[in-house]
Amino acid sequence: MITEDTPLQTVMTAAWENGILVPAFNIAYIPMVKAVVDTLERLRTFGLLEVARPDVQRFGAKSFARVAQEHFGQDRRAFVRLHLDHIPVIDEENKDVDWETLITECLDLKYDSVMIDGSRCTLDRNIEATRRVVELASPRGVPVEAELGAVLGHEAGPLPPYEELFRTGKGFTEPDQARRFVEETGVSWLSVAIGHVHGAISGAARDQAKVTARLNIEHLRTLREVTGVPLVLHGGSGIDRSYVLEAIQNGITKINIGTSIRQAYERSLRDAPDDIPAAQNAVAETMTDLIRNHYQIEGSWDRLNQYV
Repeated sequence: MITEDTPLQTVMTAAWENGILVPAFNIAYIPMVKAVVDTLERLRTFGLLEVARPDVQRFGAKSFARVAQEHFGQDRRAFVRLHLDHIPVIDEENKDVDWETLITECLDLKYDSVMIDGSRCTLDRNIEATRRVVELASPRGVPVEAELGAVLGHEAGPLPPYEELFRTGKGFTEPDQARRFVEETGVSWLSVAIGHVHGAISGAARDQAKVTARLNIEHLRTLREVTGVPLVLHGGSGIDRSYVLEAIQNGITKINIGTSIRQAYERSLRDAPDDIPAAQNAVAETMTDLIRNHYQIEGSWDRLNQYV
């Protein structure tokens, strides 16, 4: 049975081996933590809270320490763990980031898993940075996620036409590189690019609906075969449901969900600026629809308990 002491990698491996999706919900505002935890427990679904650098810098997550404090204060770690999302080596504005300091800070804060994103780097630099994070995290028993390929959407300027991106395979993770990357880094999970996109995080576009993305399932199958580790979909909001369900059976173990719950929270506050509980309810309703209807993973905690 999954308890608060069960290693996260044990749960993720069981999910990967048995085709069970683990959703990860980005915390753009601190009150969203309680809404996410309450909903996961109510629906008996194992999931992750996660916070990325843009959540802190561009929205209202405040700090990595503040999110950790709120998470541990909920004290329901049998159902939810804390993940550090998207610490880039090079950020959206093509500036170098002091990533090692940020990763170390969150390891000290007892984050359950961490992500280093070197996808804007050369392959060699991405491997070097990821290997260093694995060296920092492994002695603490903390899984490391990395990214290979280009999941577009966070860059400055408009996204190229989606159909063009999908048809050309622009930014798709290359299988030969993925095999080498996993072998040389020892990474625990790998975020891959197979047709999905991030939601916009700045300007007027941050409030707009995302394109309905598709996934190249054949490409995914190849990546599963050459990597042999749990694979991750970023930009989970807006992916066509049929593709997601097929992807879960072909190596996708974790999916990141940010835009849909953030926009639900923000819309509620625009209508009633002082009503935080209503905004939390809006997050819970959106999550419930995703978990119950879109991803069909309600009760995943009970299913995982058969294998952990």
